[in-house]
Amino acid sequence: MRHLNRLRHRRTAALATGALLTAGLALAAPASAAASAAPSARTLTPLVVDARWGGHCTYDRIVIDLQGSVPPVTVTPVPQLVYDGSGKPVPLAGKYFLEIRLHPAAGHDDAGQNVYQGPKLQKISLSKLKGLALTGDYEGYVTFGAAFDTKPAFTTSVLHSPERYVVDVAHPNTC
Repeated sequence: MRHLNRLRHRRTAALATGALLTAGLALAAPASAAASAAPSARTLTPLVVDARWGGHCTYDRIVIDLQGSVPPVTVTPVPQLVYDGSGKPVPLAGKYFLEIRLHPAAGHDDAGQNVYQGPKLQKISLSKLKGLALTGDYEGYVTFGAAFDTKPAFTTSVLHSPERYVVDVAHPNTC
């Protein structure tokens, strides 16, 4: 009987030791191993799939179409448009420019394939909007540049189903 109790005790101790070692190894695993087991954050990154524009009676509209949620966006007047990464000037004519920056966002999927199907560089002849360019898809930022002949007075909004980010640039009634 004593022999059986010792055996049970040893087996229980061995199982407990194994469980503790397994738990300890899981906690000590490198972050990259833990990250590969969980879904990647990139999978949840909103994808920029298109950009378009339209002229209306009292405003010109830029629409950025997204797959997933609309990320935080900044719209900033800048003295000139440059391509992200290279810093090279964007060849759009205009005197005033807006930089539209979405983050986090991507114009490509996890495999590196482009999902953005819109224009890369487009001259436009609306009342206010004179050009639109994709100026960056770089390290979680997607950036557009918009060109104008006169200083743009703009408002922004988010539309749903499908997800879109909108920049409206006011102009005098043309209808």
